[in-house]
Amino acid sequence: MSEADAKELITSLTNVSRETMCKLETYATLLEKWNPTINLVSKTTLSEKWQRHFLDSAQIWAHVPSTTTSWADIGSGAGFPGLVLAIVASEKRPELRITLIESDARKCAFLRNTARAVGVDVHILTQRIEAVENQQFDVVSARALASISQLLTYCDKILASNGNCLFLKGQGCDTELEAARQSHSFSAETFPSVTQQEARIVKITGIAQK
Repeated sequence: MSEADAKELITSLTNVSRETMCKLETYATLLEKWNPTINLVSKTTLSEKWQRHFLDSAQIWAHVPSTTTSWADIGSGAGFPGLVLAIVASEKRPELRITLIESDARKCAFLRNTARAVGVDVHILTQRIEAVENQQFDVVSARALASISQLLTYCDKILASNGNCLFLKGQGCDTELEAARQSHSFSAETFPSVTQQEARIVKITGIAQK
């Protein structure tokens, strides 16, 4: 997929304006600038960043419940998907409060710098997920962080009682869901990824510890 095609698909999936796309382009420029120092993403994926990182993140937007008021992206790293979605939300749902949780202080510095550069209000916590206290979110998202079992364990304390999880997963998704049912009960829907044939968007609801 070409860069132009990826950008066009982002616009189609999120219905954002040219101004918002310019913010994403600023983000992409900063990613290129910071990556040699911090290793935010694998350098082999930089040439395909619009498909592999920006489009992959943006596709989640279509699955966000309309009732969502608070959102946590865990293990945010370089901001995928959380910061991409915060930029989309700044136009489409400006009341939506998005929190990025990342334990690496250098990556948080990149996230703060980028959020400031594009003028997006996002809350950034430099903490391990297990250390987050007294906060609950309507949606928790994650990408390339951990198994679904581990992700649900992270969510036990921070996901609101009627909350939703949105995870980007690869070809082992079904196996991970089966394993996760050993520790949690839940309902799950999977949706095809637009970036990789074997990848899935996983939406998990009705989560309870066994």
